[in-house]
Amino acid sequence: MKPSTPEAMAILIADIRTAIPFGLSEAELCSGNCKGCSKKLLEFLDQELLDWSHRLGHGEKPNLGDIGRLEKTARKIYSALKKNQLV
Repeated sequence: MKPSTPEAMAILIADIRTAIPFGLSEAELCSGNCKGCSKKLLEFLDQELLDWSHRLGHGEKPNLGDIGRLEKTARKIYSALKKNQLV
């Protein structure tokens, strides 16, 4: 059985938090050659995840488009972090 959209969003948020290194220090983020500001990307994604967690906590039900957009954003940020050799 497929999860409901709130459950799917919660699972996606947990997966993103596991896959992306939010705990890196500023020195680790800003060392060497950068292809996109990793610090700003991580801050943006963290805010998106916090926003969705808050909205889920207040009973909001995301649609499949919301889940897809968050996944696409996280994939692009992961790709940028990979280019910057942070993952």
